Amino acid sequence: MKNEQQDSRFHGNIRKAIKDDMPQVLGLIKELAVFEREPDAVVTTVKDLEKEGFGEYPLFTCFVAEVDDKIVGMALVYFRFSTWKGKTIHLEDLIVKEEMRGTGLGSALYAQVLKYAKSQGVRRVEWVVLDWNEGAIKFYERSGAKILNDWRTVHMDEDGITNFIDFN
Repeated sequence: MKNEQQDSRFHGNIRKAIKDDMPQVLGLIKELAVFEREPDAVVTTVKDLEKEGFGEYPLFTCFVAEVDDKIVGMALVYFRFSTWKGKTIHLEDLIVKEEMRGTGLGSALYAQVLKYAKSQGVRRVEWVVLDWNEGAIKFYERSGAKILNDWRTVHMDEDGITNFIDFN
C-alpha cells in the first residue's frame, strides 16, 4: 500500500493509515495537545480511533508520514456538508513531530490532503489554526488559503451539552 507523495525536501512515505497505526497516531495527537498548550485535553483512546476510523462507516480518513518505518506525521480529515458549497472536507489536524519540522513533511502531508480532496470532488477544504501559530498561518497564506478573520470558531464541550439539555 505505497501511495507515495514526496515534497522536494521530505524523503519518506505518505500513505493512508491502517488500524495498526492508531497507537502512533494517538501519540502524535498527544504531542499536538502539548504544542497547543492543552496537554491534558486528549480523551480519545486508541480504541476510539480504531472503532471510528475503521468500522463499517468510518468517520475519518487519516494519512501518515513515515521515515525509516516510523510514523513522524499525520493528517486527519473527514467529510462535511456545506449548505453553500455541498460536500467539503474538514482537516481536523495536521501534525508533524517536533524533530521533523522544517523538513518538508508538513508540506507533503498538506499536498496529500488537497490531492485527496480533489479526487473526492469537494468544493472546499477547511480547517482552523490558532492565532498565535504564525508559522502555520504564513504557510497557509503562501499556499493560497484564505484566513477568515471575521468568523469565530464555536464549540460546546460535553459538560456544556449536558448542562444545556438538563436546564432547557
